[in-house]
Amino acid sequence: MDRQPAVLVLEDGREFAGRSFGALGSTLGEAVFATGMTGYQETLTDPSYHRQIVVQTAPHIGNTGMNAQDPESRAIWVAGYVIREPSPLASSWRASSELEPDLISAGVVGICGVDTRALTRHLRDRGAMRAGIFSGDESGGVGRLDRVLACPSMVGADLSGEVTTSEPYVVEAVGERRFTVAAVDLGIKTMTPRRLAERGVRVLVLPAGVTAADLMATEADGYFFSNGPGDPAAADHAVELARALLAADHPVFGICFGHQVFGRALGLGTFKLPFGHRGINQPVRDHFTGRVEITAHNHGFAISAPEGDFDTPFGPARVSHSCLNDGVVEGLRLNSGRSFSVQYHPEAAAGPHDAAYLFDRFCDVMGGSPDAFA
Repeated sequence: MDRQPAVLVLEDGREFAGRSFGALGSTLGEAVFATGMTGYQETLTDPSYHRQIVVQTAPHIGNTGMNAQDPESRAIWVAGYVIREPSPLASSWRASSELEPDLISAGVVGICGVDTRALTRHLRDRGAMRAGIFSGDESGGVGRLDRVLACPSMVGADLSGEVTTSEPYVVEAVGERRFTVAAVDLGIKTMTPRRLAERGVRVLVLPAGVTAADLMATEADGYFFSNGPGDPAAADHAVELARALLAADHPVFGICFGHQVFGRALGLGTFKLPFGHRGINQPVRDHFTGRVEITAHNHGFAISAPEGDFDTPFGPARVSHSCLNDGVVEGLRLNSGRSFSVQYHPEAAAGPHDAAYLFDRFCDVMGGSPDAFA
């Protein structure tokens, strides 16, 4: 393929030269790095990456092509894509297309031939920051840094409404139906309702703008808040939904952005991490069992919470999980055992699967089991 000159420009003025990959043109977003050695298709289609330029630390991307089974949503959501070396061909019996044509079809501007190790070290030292990719006719000239600096920050960004479903839909239970869950789509991944459905749960997926009255009118057995993009400090509507459910003592489960919404509903604050956690190799300790799980993450914000029990409007709560790399809060639960959340991804496509038990725990909670957290 004829690759034209391209350049990645960071907001601190550093530039990385490379060649075009994907669509030609320009794009702006927050530059972040993802450490997974596999699962690039799931990364590209995760709505949590909306408005972000993703840097893949794995040196070869595109080896397994693209298929119809692994997308995590209806679209490729990344604002831009940065890789070191594109695979010249796809080699997988599951592949139905190749990566670069799909990026071109989606209009995703990317860059290859970048020293992604140096770039990742820079982002680890300086933090995630605004960036732009400029390729083809836009790779030269002046004004590129000014365009990057004019790009909105992720701080204060309310993005759930840009990625949520426009209409409610249902994922039916596999086999006998045991429970019904109403899921608030803040940027939900396809695998989440699928994992619930495998456990006999019928999932009603609802738009992020659903009212509390309409949400509770579903009379679901439990309520779920999904992952998604943006700053949780701007997610006031979702927080009010969670508070209404908790006040009515409904079982609530939150994942990733939904965990941050849950934390805010309990009265906790949030903050932006320097460079976030993004990858499928993050160690987390469960404080109740002592077990260490290797988990999948994609978050740039985190919850501030005290050690030990703390009071909330809905009874005492405590931190249930922490990241062993930096101590970030990775889980919360009400001491009543009725509601809980985790910052990471138990649906874990493309893996690992250490945390899949959390879906069973949610089912136990909905079933009234006294040993749900044993």
